[in-house]
Amino acid sequence: MIRLLLAEDQSMVREALAALLSLEDDLEVVAQAARGDEVVGQARAHEVDVALLDIEMPGLSGLDAAALLRAELPDVKVVILTTFGRPGYLRRAMEAGADAFLVKDAPAARLAEAVRRVLRGERVIDPVLAAAALADGASPLTDREREVLRAAADGSTNAEIAAALHLSQGTVRNYLSLAIQKTGARNRAEAVRTARDKGWL
Repeated sequence: MIRLLLAEDQSMVREALAALLSLEDDLEVVAQAARGDEVVGQARAHEVDVALLDIEMPGLSGLDAAALLRAELPDVKVVILTTFGRPGYLRRAMEAGADAFLVKDAPAARLAEAVRRVLRGERVIDPVLAAAALADGASPLTDREREVLRAAADGSTNAEIAAALHLSQGTVRNYLSLAIQKTGARNRAEAVRTARDKGWL
């Protein structure tokens, strides 16, 4: 029996996925998490074989949780599930050590088969997303530019971002200017929108 952890912050979606996966003879959902920062603890406590992670969760993103799992429980296979088929997310998921990347509208049978394949040592990637990721290229943003742009997403001023990230206002202004330039945007709001649409944030 393959032991699964299902991490998804929307309880209705999580429970529906758990029910569908439990219909498979060789799969058992033994743990569930609604937050990304619960993933490693749940995986360890329930000795799971495969963790199915949503990207956008409170506490910690699925991508960050995947990287933590890879570091702390390297034998646990990681399948990223997302509503957002963004090429940048795929690239970041692979960098975090994910074994599979699927969009949530894929049939349940395909998800079950992906779980079996990653346990055989295969990597499973949605082919349409793989092609888009190759065409789109890597994110042009550095980690620091991404961090500053993410902090600016809620409308924070340069002073507020500087205080939150322990940077000078001039440094924040420079990072934002570079991020705007690299995304081809006209202002910070447009830069945030473009970076989100491409999965770079």
